[in-house]
Amino acid sequence: MKKKLNTILDFFYPPFRRILPIQTFRYAVCGGSNTLLGLAIYFVCLNYVFRNENADLQYIVFKPHNAALFTATSVCFFTGFLLNKYLVFIDSHLRGRIQLFRYFVSFAINLVINYFLLKVFVEVWHVDPFLAQIITTFMVIGISYISQRHFTFRSKKPLPE
Repeated sequence: MKKKLNTILDFFYPPFRRILPIQTFRYAVCGGSNTLLGLAIYFVCLNYVFRNENADLQYIVFKPHNAALFTATSVCFFTGFLLNKYLVFIDSHLRGRIQLFRYFVSFAINLVINYFLLKVFVEVWHVDPFLAQIITTFMVIGISYISQRHFTFRSKKPLPE
């Protein structure tokens, strides 16, 4: 399955060869797919599951945009890790459990950044929650790529720029 998916990704790579290394291209495709999945889950949760109302869990109450964020990220954590481990950063020398732990640390930092940016956009600047999530997602993508490449899935050989 991994080889088939990489073959498909590599088939679409030639037009981008001059502007992107293969690893960056794969990250863009896999990360873009995971981002779209996350935004779709966020939208469905915000509008249909939580219906733009607070999510009362009896011991804690989440605002709808926060409840949707935590629901979407809990799914995208696993899909993102698997895509990155098996399709993007295949030359990493680190053991899988180390990668998973580092991915969790990086993911948690990105989630905190996303949470606070979303809070500012929605609660301070009164931006529509879905639009705010799109904006914050794109702000976090760069941080995520750098942390995945240089920390989570580090490889022994120097990475091409």
